[in-house]
Amino acid sequence: MKSDTDTIFGLGTGIYTIPDIAAILGLPQAKVRRWLHEYWNAQFGKFSPSPFSDGSGRDLITNFYTLIEFFAFYQLREEGVSTQRIIKAHQVLEKALQTNYPFAKSDIFTDGIQVLFAGEVGEIIKADETLQLTIKEVFEPFCKKVDFNKNHFAERFFPLGKEHKIIIDPKRQFGQPVIGGTNVLTETVFNLFRGGESIEVIVGLYDLTVDQVEDAIHFHRNVA
Repeated sequence: MKSDTDTIFGLGTGIYTIPDIAAILGLPQAKVRRWLHEYWNAQFGKFSPSPFSDGSGRDLITNFYTLIEFFAFYQLREEGVSTQRIIKAHQVLEKALQTNYPFAKSDIFTDGIQVLFAGEVGEIIKADETLQLTIKEVFEPFCKKVDFNKNHFAERFFPLGKEHKIIIDPKRQFGQPVIGGTNVLTETVFNLFRGGESIEVIVGLYDLTVDQVEDAIHFHRNVA
């Protein structure tokens, strides 16, 4: 039985367009669109009772868990894991973890060759057809930028890292980037700065710190 997180859109799931995902993750829009169609909807969707996206063309949207899965997918590819291994692992882990979004769980690791996940008793289980145990030195490819809830599902994403003030939380502002501790959209801050307002003025307008404003500006300059 699939978990509650498998509802594509609902309260607190966030709404993201192709440009949103591309901007947040620093990826080309064409690649995001291709990945969503070729891997999530075509490959992973074979085993899913519900689609990973809704709409079409410029109106195509997806949710927070797919955003996190894109981040995990990208990190795995950066570590040299082949696309075919990732697809196979995703399909196996869907069944093993009983979720359509296994890459949005904190149990995911990689050794650069296999895709792995942590078993309930602390072993590392190889994500292949046999689910063989393996003991290897592994690392978490994306947990440094993600907070997980008590069920080990992603609940917040920090695109610049947790040491910075930018947070993506599907329960706040429909999941658009905000300044940590507030509901102020980073785009609002950046637009004011780009329009000629000084950092000091923006700090006063929204009762922010200089660090918060500078992080918002840095974030949007990087994704511009």
